[in-house]
Amino acid sequence: MADSARRTVLPVRHQPDLPRERMILAEAPDAEALEMDVVIVGAGPAGLATAIELARLVQKDAENGGTLGEVNIAILDKAPALGEHCLSGAVVNPRAFRELFPELKDEDFPFRGRVDSESVLFLTETGQIRLPTPPPMHNRGNYVGSICEIVQWLGGKAEELGVNVLPGFPVDSLLVEGQKVVGVRTTPSGLKRDGTPGSTHEPATDLTARVTVLAEGTRGPLGQAYRQWQGITSDNPQIYALGVKEIWETRVPLDRVIHTLGWPLPRDAFGGSFMYPLEPNVVAIGLVVGLDYRQTTLDVHQLLQRMKLHPFFRKYFEGGEMVEWGAKTIPEGGLYALPQRRYGDGLLMVGDTAGFVDVASLKGIHYAMQSGIYAARTIFESLKQGDVTGASLGAYDRLVDASYIRDDLHKTRNMRLGFKDGFFVGGIKAGLATVTGGRIPSGRIAMEPDAEREKEVTPETPFVPDNVLTFSKVDAVFKSGNGTRDDIPSHLIVGQDIPGEVADMYAHLCPANVYERQGDRLVVNAPNCIDCKATDVIGPRWTPREGGSGPAYKRM
Repeated sequence: MADSARRTVLPVRHQPDLPRERMILAEAPDAEALEMDVVIVGAGPAGLATAIELARLVQKDAENGGTLGEVNIAILDKAPALGEHCLSGAVVNPRAFRELFPELKDEDFPFRGRVDSESVLFLTETGQIRLPTPPPMHNRGNYVGSICEIVQWLGGKAEELGVNVLPGFPVDSLLVEGQKVVGVRTTPSGLKRDGTPGSTHEPATDLTARVTVLAEGTRGPLGQAYRQWQGITSDNPQIYALGVKEIWETRVPLDRVIHTLGWPLPRDAFGGSFMYPLEPNVVAIGLVVGLDYRQTTLDVHQLLQRMKLHPFFRKYFEGGEMVEWGAKTIPEGGLYALPQRRYGDGLLMVGDTAGFVDVASLKGIHYAMQSGIYAARTIFESLKQGDVTGASLGAYDRLVDASYIRDDLHKTRNMRLGFKDGFFVGGIKAGLATVTGGRIPSGRIAMEPDAEREKEVTPETPFVPDNVLTFSKVDAVFKSGNGTRDDIPSHLIVGQDIPGEVADMYAHLCPANVYERQGDRLVVNAPNCIDCKATDVIGPRWTPREGGSGPAYKRM
């Protein structure tokens, strides 16, 4: 693992395998299974757009005398209420909203405000330099929003159309017959820490479906398991970033969208910060860092705390109150990390599950929704034809590949990848890619999985929160609204015999204080988990747990 001059950790050596055998079940559905035509796993923007567009197509078909008949659509989500597990920046391109709701105007959508002014800054430890806004990051005409509120609004639209919206039902497994997905099994609830039924125990529920749509969001375990089972690869592995975000009620209003580069990140790490106005005196701030960073003790939560003490940020937050905190991972691999197919017999993958995120423009919501629209149109035609095999559902990939989703990702295909060699080299490559429309650098920049990036064992930088502007991870988790039972079985699969230096890496990686190093021993506080899935990328595996577990975001 290390040599005497330079100690290093290779995360993949300590990462357990994905438990595919429990996620892909070749079992007949239970005799009391709920029968659906379409089951959507995940009620984020992608899953809800799928449900809304499909329900509208079915409704229109009936009005026009079509023969399809009733289509039962269910959308399952692990959060106790819609939106409570959703987190994003978020500056939203309204394009997909306009396509999904052509009868509405922009002011009808659940946005907080239009972007009319923006700045990009390069930070030093005590100052800042204003930079020209790179073309992919131009946001004028886009809208600031809360993804929680957006999802709640979309959920209401889905329910109005007769969609069965079922929060509090995490999905544990795909049910398969041969190579075909035929439904899902939810997680049981009310289990005691040892896995035996407690007084509130409810068994798992099976739902059958002609088509299952995976809209799990970032790093979904079912999507991982399905691609592994089917041997679906990509030109590059998917890579990820971790974002940590806070909502503040402030005394000083913010009049523009802010993005920053540079400090507090080391120069060999990719990332930056954002600060968005949600209301005159409500501000969202966050820091996003690629998980291919090089030091075992880099800590995104702590970096965000330090960043708020910078003179530029401090003036906004002094005298204010941090009212909400959260974190999530973001797929950053772009075009070359897209699965070579996003469909199969009885199954489609949409949104972040497929990796439809453009890092250069910091956008994913409208791509997620647009992919859901295409999935719905494909499902509708397949149901009408009575054919839900991959031969029919493959039309989904053709729609995506002929759309602006692929066009946008193609233009920026190497921008994020160019930063694998550091900030300044990456900046040059990104600049060349911008002015040449992605033609330079030519070809694909090869990447390895984040877990295969070696990390140097580095000393910890001391950090003591003041509980005014800066906060510990424990206090932050409280602000996430985490309501997980203390005696719930652990949903985290940890490798055997974790060395102290690896335990230290997990402790710094996890923003929620799930992992602690005590001496040379790893201690796991599973109920703290807020489902960001950061350690699933390079360490312990995340699996679904009972409904209602995890955060309860309100304005993220």
